[in-house]
Amino acid sequence: MDGEEAEVLMGDALNIAAYVYPWDVVGDPGAPESVAGLGLDHAVVAAFYHATRALTPRHPGHRVVVAEHSASYLPVDASRAQILPPRQTWIDSDDAFGATTAALATAGVKTHAWVVVDHVDAFDAPHVVNAYGDVYQWALCPAQETVHEYAVALAAAIAARPDVDGVEFEAAGWYGFDHLHEHDKVSGIPFSEDELYLMSLCFCDSCRSEYQDSGIDAAELRAAVRNRLDARFSSSAPSGGTGLDADLAVAVLGMRTRIADDLREAMVREVRGRRGADFPVLFHANPRPHRSTAFTGVDLATFAKDATGVVVNSWDGSTENVTLSTGHPAAVHAGLLGVRGMGAHPERLAEQATAMRTAGAKGIRLYHAGLASNGDLEAIRLAVAACRS
Repeated sequence: MDGEEAEVLMGDALNIAAYVYPWDVVGDPGAPESVAGLGLDHAVVAAFYHATRALTPRHPGHRVVVAEHSASYLPVDASRAQILPPRQTWIDSDDAFGATTAALATAGVKTHAWVVVDHVDAFDAPHVVNAYGDVYQWALCPAQETVHEYAVALAAAIAARPDVDGVEFEAAGWYGFDHLHEHDKVSGIPFSEDELYLMSLCFCDSCRSEYQDSGIDAAELRAAVRNRLDARFSSSAPSGGTGLDADLAVAVLGMRTRIADDLREAMVREVRGRRGADFPVLFHANPRPHRSTAFTGVDLATFAKDATGVVVNSWDGSTENVTLSTGHPAAVHAGLLGVRGMGAHPERLAEQATAMRTAGAKGIRLYHAGLASNGDLEAIRLAVAACRS
């Protein structure tokens, strides 16, 4: 270990947390102690979440949970009920999130909320419309005023909860084509990152207006995007480059960055107005602004100035996203994968966490305490202990 590494490792302790679903805890008397035994600083519990199918390997009452649509796992104020996802019905609790926080608290575990914003399922709100006019029912468009109001309402609902000690917002910004859909049949034509970006550009009424206000001819942009993508559909392999004029490409990305920044700024203002400056507010992010995934692309130079930090995807063990995200006021947290069945190597978690810290990460987020096998949980516990030693 060289001097620089030693200096990093002797600094402030890493903030370490793991993700948990309410159904992992509600109805399982042993779950709180199981989570507490990992040695975490807190758990990050889903409060508003998209549809999914999940294993529950230790729960005494079930082994599979199917969340059928985007849902709220906590009661919402009547004034917000019309714009927020409906209450879940697959957990026997009117406040599954609250039941989870209360159970975890008995074991000394604090809770931060996990809120998915612009990734939705079976939710009626303005969606992204691609250059071909296809509507992405899984992706809300942040240029739409109603989506802006929806995102702020999510932030307000969490900030109003006294049992929450922080919040992480996922997919808060642009979400696009790159989405794991039920029974997907889109992998037959692989896309480059540039092509995924073009497939994710939105041409709804609000976006066309925003393009126009930014000096962009929306019709010409749409035609250019379709021409470039049509070339991909007729070729045998993906290729780099968007095919857009350099000035046009900069203007389009600038417009999208401004809209996403405005959304996140409004969410942070809502939380800060209710909980003050010390309440942790993190966003799942990618340091490449053109990305439109759950870790949505951000320009950290213009990122929400009052946010606490970002969580970047480091599931593959690479420190690249951490390195690209440092040097800005937002603290960087590395998301690591701890579930072997999803491709992780849990025995390497301690090594990976050390590498992330050396690269500049201030925290680690582990996915996922509920999905992990018993062996995975033990590896997570050992990794957290190693980080503490």
